[in-house]
Amino acid sequence: MEQAQIIQAVNNQKTFFSSNATKDIDFRIQQLKKLRDSLIKYQPQILEALWKDLHKSSQEAYLTEMSIVFNELDYHIRNLKKWAKPQRVATPLFMLPSSSKIITEPLGVSLIVAPWNYPFQLLINPLIGSISSGCCTILKPSPESASLSAVVADMIAKTFDSSYITTIEGGREVNTILFNQRFDFIFFTGSPMLGKVVMQAAAQHLTPVILELGGKSPCIVDRGAHIDLAAKRIVWGKFMNAGQTCISPDYLLVHNSIKEELIQKIKAYIQEFYSSEPLNSPFYPRIINEKAMQRLVSLLDPSKIIFGGNYNMTEKFIEPTLMTDISQTDPIMQEEIFGPILPISGYDEINEAIRFVNENEKPLALYFFGNESTADYVLSHTTSGGACINDTLMHIGNHNLPFGGVGNSGMGKYHGKSSFYAFSNQRSVVKTPTWIDLPFKYIPYKYFHWIKKIL
Repeated sequence: MEQAQIIQAVNNQKTFFSSNATKDIDFRIQQLKKLRDSLIKYQPQILEALWKDLHKSSQEAYLTEMSIVFNELDYHIRNLKKWAKPQRVATPLFMLPSSSKIITEPLGVSLIVAPWNYPFQLLINPLIGSISSGCCTILKPSPESASLSAVVADMIAKTFDSSYITTIEGGREVNTILFNQRFDFIFFTGSPMLGKVVMQAAAQHLTPVILELGGKSPCIVDRGAHIDLAAKRIVWGKFMNAGQTCISPDYLLVHNSIKEELIQKIKAYIQEFYSSEPLNSPFYPRIINEKAMQRLVSLLDPSKIIFGGNYNMTEKFIEPTLMTDISQTDPIMQEEIFGPILPISGYDEINEAIRFVNENEKPLALYFFGNESTADYVLSHTTSGGACINDTLMHIGNHNLPFGGVGNSGMGKYHGKSSFYAFSNQRSVVKTPTWIDLPFKYIPYKYFHWIKKIL
């Protein structure tokens, strides 16, 4: 799409938003239902596109992409009227007989920029919040997941008026044009490096942003852990989508007393899930492109590989790989891995693991396996966007929990009610009657001694 077309698309949405049509709650619910009906209709094409782009099985694609979106849609349709009601709040004594309330109103025209790793869920889930809050929306899918991008663009075009919701496809040059426009809100999911670019562009117009980024999410397994279950859940969380998950366990810290036992069980579960030949498994995804393959291969250190390590550049395949005896200075610890390589390091005391975690940037997620008291200790001495105790990834599936990062892993929260507020302005309103006009606030402050007692 040319620059002039992009500018026109943004202006068309600004015009439509100014008509106030999107502020009607029934209108919003109707649009959410239209979206749900379209997703049901396009589900076969969406699943096929995810297979083409990432070799995702239909089962994994439904569990990690479609089911989350359907649950989110139903939750918003069910609760939107309640969320959108003006909220009465208490008014201090000195302000009486005024009354106070909060009105939740849409921010305006929003831009949603999605990544390629979960190209459906991370595009449509924020869209639900945008519709729910009453915004107009421009969707920007990733060009790396071209099949899914084409399906979504077709679905959106046939479901909504482009002046309300539209999809703009393209690469970096299209992103640059979009970021130069004045939006009322930008929702971006991607790497911390690109997040800085988005934030810098948004600052030119003082546009509020939510940045869903990533980072090196640690997984700690202490000696009080259920070792077999920990291994099973770590393998499931780490190698889902071939490790291309922003909340994937990035590295593993395990108590030295159980390290070898845990590693053996992790190996066993990798083979149980994906067989001894993961290349032929229908449940093992592929790396998105050659550039990502080259980056991941460069992180493989043959001297530290204890399992896996084989890859096929043509197939964009890297088998589940374990590396051990990792230190903070190793290349694999300098950036988020975003692939099926799990570095492992041992520790003797829990404070060693905590120091290891805190020496890195604040992560998007933290996982701990062990007893409850140690879990509480770890949580109180670290920080992360979210966390799971004795599990991985599962916090993203609860729409009652806000999802988002902290520090380098992002800013802002969404999912469920948090998505409704993310795209909204909470407008504070004080209503003062005219039948009485108390003199306390006026110059020359004749009754100031009384005011001081009330304030």
